[in-house]
Amino acid sequence: MVDSSAYLALLDEDDEHHTQAQAILRQLAEQRYRQYTTSSMLIECHALILSALGIGPAFQFLQGIRASNTVAIRIRQSDEERAMQILGQYSDKDFSFNDAISFTVMERLSIRSAFTFDRHFAQYGFPPLQPERL
Repeated sequence: MVDSSAYLALLDEDDEHHTQAQAILRQLAEQRYRQYTTSSMLIECHALILSALGIGPAFQFLQGIRASNTVAIRIRQSDEERAMQILGQYSDKDFSFNDAISFTVMERLSIRSAFTFDRHFAQYGFPPLQPERL
């Protein structure tokens, strides 16, 4: 599962995780891993890239996703309902609603790790990908 933090790190050369993100992406491609994200993550990514890098890169990101092999999973109402349960259950964590939706989709699809630099995924039990662990 690819998170917005990974997409931004890939695109922003000034991001502290840029080099690591590129290494992970290269290994994912070499090993022919299928990449997944969610429709809500694409909305979040566009807004994040728009504010960090501008209109052109944000639009190019969306075009790139459409042309790529990335599978964008549409969010179900049941995903939203389960995400609300997660937020209520983990009231000591500052998970965003979108984080919780990602967790729900990962559970539904049996995805075990995330391409992310967001600590929330590990807090929930989904370890982030590391170049040396692929």
